[in-house]
Amino acid sequence: MLFSLARPALFLLDPERAHRMTITALKAAPPNRPAAKGPLATKVAGLTFPNPVGLAAGFDKDGEVPDALLGLGFGSVEVGSITPQPQDGNPRPRLFRLVEDRAVINRMGFNNGGGASAFERLSSRRGRGGIVGINVGANKDSADRIFDYAAMTRLMAPIASYLAVNISSPNTPGLRALQDESALRELLGAVTDARAEKCRTGGPPIFLKVAPDLEPADIDAITRLAIEMGVGALIVSNTTISRPPLRSRHADETGGLSGAPLNPLALERLRDFRKATGGAVPLVGVGGIASAEDAWQRIRAGASLVQLYSALVYEGPGLVRRIVRGLEARMKREGFGSIAEAVGSE
Repeated sequence: MLFSLARPALFLLDPERAHRMTITALKAAPPNRPAAKGPLATKVAGLTFPNPVGLAAGFDKDGEVPDALLGLGFGSVEVGSITPQPQDGNPRPRLFRLVEDRAVINRMGFNNGGGASAFERLSSRRGRGGIVGINVGANKDSADRIFDYAAMTRLMAPIASYLAVNISSPNTPGLRALQDESALRELLGAVTDARAEKCRTGGPPIFLKVAPDLEPADIDAITRLAIEMGVGALIVSNTTISRPPLRSRHADETGGLSGAPLNPLALERLRDFRKATGGAVPLVGVGGIASAEDAWQRIRAGASLVQLYSALVYEGPGLVRRIVRGLEARMKREGFGSIAEAVGSE
């Protein structure tokens, strides 16, 4: 109700300013307990998620409010992307609401305060519980991006529930080239070695976040490497550089498109990875999820977990619990005893 009252005023503001105000409000909000383990609890990559609905990276870039976000009912929160050194990102304006399309275009460019400050904040929440993944990236001007990912792994592995290696943002030039087979093999090798250096007992699972704009050969190569190198899960997918028909005046802005128009492409790509992996690697479905029906469709198509972000811009924070309740009802109605039973059942 509060969101429905505040939304018209928020939409009068520049999107980035409105987002900053939201982070500030979450900092001031009274603490809420994280979601309790319930009928939707599911185990992925050795982690028990109280429910499969997570917050995608990009909302809490610096790891400022993970506990407040867990208190909204998310089963997990992914913070970041965080890079070794602070960087301002791309020039403003760089974030656009496409209201008519219920979509967002961003070209943020990994703006964040750097690894050291994020580590200090996230270290202070030890013992609070809840699954908080840390999404890591490389600095735009880095001479060795694979070194950056390894450095971030060494830094964050001791405090992360899981590490998400983001090689799929379209807003850092050349980053998506790391999805090529030879580069990806080198990257995953460096990240797993760095994790082993810091964690004697295995450390957090490594999730790999991929783009929706992939060819079949790319999907096959990524799948082979994910299986070979023990990737904990594939996050499918990031924003798209493609442009389906859009109505908004911001349709021609450069950057990654998310929200409702991404849904069909992200679902198609998830199905592709489900077919390629044969269920051997867990999948996290992301892109255009805005309802329990969207989430259930993604689970039936092969996602063990789902994530959302852009839909919150239009639906508000109450969306999280609505999706969780809807999934519980749908699972019961269709006769599944658990989320794991429903995964890939379409």
